[in-house]
Amino acid sequence: MLSEKAFMILNLMHRQAMGSLKLLTINRHFFDPEAKIAIPQYGLEMYPGYVTSIRQHEQDVLLCVDVTHRVLRTDTCYKMLQNMQRQPGSFKDNFRRLVIGAHVMSVYNQKMYKICDVDFSVSPSSSFGTKDGSSITFMDYYRKQYNITIRDPNQPLLVVSLPSERISSSPILLVPELCRLTGITDDMRRDFRLMCTLADHAHVLPDKRIEQLESFNERLQNAPASREVFQLWKTELERQLIEVPARILPRESIGFPLVGGAVQHVPAGPEAANFGRQLHRIQMQKSNPTTGTRMFKTVPLQHWCVVCVQGKEDLTNYFVRCLTQVARGMDFNISQPRIVTLENDSSLAYVRVLSELVNDGDLQLVMCIVPNDRADRYSVIKRKCYVDGALPCQVIKTRTITPKNGNVRTLMSVATKVVIQLNCKLGGIPWMVKNPLSTAMIVGIDVCHDTADKSKSYGAMVATMYAPKQVEPKYFSTIERHPRGEELSNFIGSGISKALHSYQTSFGAGNLPRRIIVYRDGVGEGQLRGVVDFEVKKIKQQLAQVYANVKEFKPQLSVIVVNKRINTRLFMADRNPPPGTIVDDIITLPERTDFYLISQTVRQGTVSPTAYNVVYDEGGLNIDQLQVYTSKQTHLYYNWCGTIAVPAVCQYAHKLAFMTAQYLHSQPNQRLENQLYYL
Repeated sequence: MLSEKAFMILNLMHRQAMGSLKLLTINRHFFDPEAKIAIPQYGLEMYPGYVTSIRQHEQDVLLCVDVTHRVLRTDTCYKMLQNMQRQPGSFKDNFRRLVIGAHVMSVYNQKMYKICDVDFSVSPSSSFGTKDGSSITFMDYYRKQYNITIRDPNQPLLVVSLPSERISSSPILLVPELCRLTGITDDMRRDFRLMCTLADHAHVLPDKRIEQLESFNERLQNAPASREVFQLWKTELERQLIEVPARILPRESIGFPLVGGAVQHVPAGPEAANFGRQLHRIQMQKSNPTTGTRMFKTVPLQHWCVVCVQGKEDLTNYFVRCLTQVARGMDFNISQPRIVTLENDSSLAYVRVLSELVNDGDLQLVMCIVPNDRADRYSVIKRKCYVDGALPCQVIKTRTITPKNGNVRTLMSVATKVVIQLNCKLGGIPWMVKNPLSTAMIVGIDVCHDTADKSKSYGAMVATMYAPKQVEPKYFSTIERHPRGEELSNFIGSGISKALHSYQTSFGAGNLPRRIIVYRDGVGEGQLRGVVDFEVKKIKQQLAQVYANVKEFKPQLSVIVVNKRINTRLFMADRNPPPGTIVDDIITLPERTDFYLISQTVRQGTVSPTAYNVVYDEGGLNIDQLQVYTSKQTHLYYNWCGTIAVPAVCQYAHKLAFMTAQYLHSQPNQRLENQLYYL
């Protein structure tokens, strides 16, 4: 096995070879300007590129390559400045908000820079000092150095963010006229057609991705400049993609209870990993009371309220009728709600109404129908319900509940999803899978950074708890704020302790789980050692305290790091592998117990596997059993009628952390900790 320095040299050698192909370097990745994709109707260009890494795998040293894309705007920063000057408000403040933190590419040398400020006190007509001690204006410099004439001598200059080791040096200033913004804005993300256009180019089908990878390999090996680099270092690349052994798990059975009390297990769709059709059949079969099925557990919704803006009462009432019709077919009892109308859609109007509703002890849930997706109003609604009170809340846009092209049937699909969410937020369970571990606690952990205060982060923990002779699981969630960069070990240890106390509250004071499986998300490659050295140690300390008086058994702990942001891609011939595909050899790492699992399907492009790294294991399950159980957990996310890329507890933890960091900016009310209110 080669040393770390040897792999550093190999990666540097490979980057030298790629650099000889005249590729553009953006954030350490290489992009091909000659193969750019123009999208003129939106003023964008997409640069295809490659992400590469060389490291030791099970037996061989392998090069991992993936195809990626970078979006650049055809307009310059100066054009954006002119647009800001035509808009209401301070154009200086608006322009600063637009460019600060953004990455720009200079048009004269195609280098990338991150903008940290805009200096309106200097301009291209200002002078700066040169190395020989003389001074020159920016306009003269660009004319002499690049033969570029700057048209507006009065525009401000962009200040570049410097690395920490260069903070003491003079700042780098850029001319907006000569810079192009990269990436897309939030407004662009809300443009459905634009995003579909980008997806058509970025989501590459497996056969096309294979062609691109093979073409890249051929170009890298046959180009004279890159071949010279490989010959100098006496190295050679394989001509073909590597083949790996894999196995495909049997289709999981989804459990829905029959009217008589028995549980009917229906196989998930063959390759779709989507069991929405089963839920649709539930509604159809309900017309026959002897054979009808229903959601696994429902909680009657008897006292609830719908808040809407004046003038949307008819639309609201019609959607409520759709909800009750769909719920009836799923054996979910929804009573007629109280409709509250607002004079306007201001945040203050919602605050006044919700302040009264959260104090209504009989109210089970409130639904807010809002005209658009304004983040400030959404934040106010969620804070009022989840921080000031403990009232489950569902927010829906009027566009979502408006029939498309006047076709009322389009609402039934929306109503089905909303009914499932409402049931979950009340404590219901839509479906289950066969659980081979009768006494276990499955934990998911994730982290999100506070958008209002970059120095803070929120760590969320969600636990699904199973007990003997208990058909349905219980849920627990907790979240804690901590300074960004601080170790999460203290929070994780205390969170595990809280979850175990909740387990005893739910299933009896003398009951504790035999197995605890922790799926840790949000961990980078360089943080793995910290998980093992600090977080596992804290968990063990808490377990020792909680189980101190338990003589019959000791807790069996497994900790698995989950990583879905990887560049590895798997192909079955020239198509995507089916859900349930597992690879645990050749491309895995020799120093770890790790595996790749494809648990979901994609409608566009190439499916991405999820990497699982078992960093601590005394759970008593062999690796095959752990893989099967992990696959089962990907079927239990109730915001989607199908499998997802990670275990459900990880996605729940992400939802909770994201909502808190993005909108609440404070810990939710503890009275909600046993409900999936964050769906």
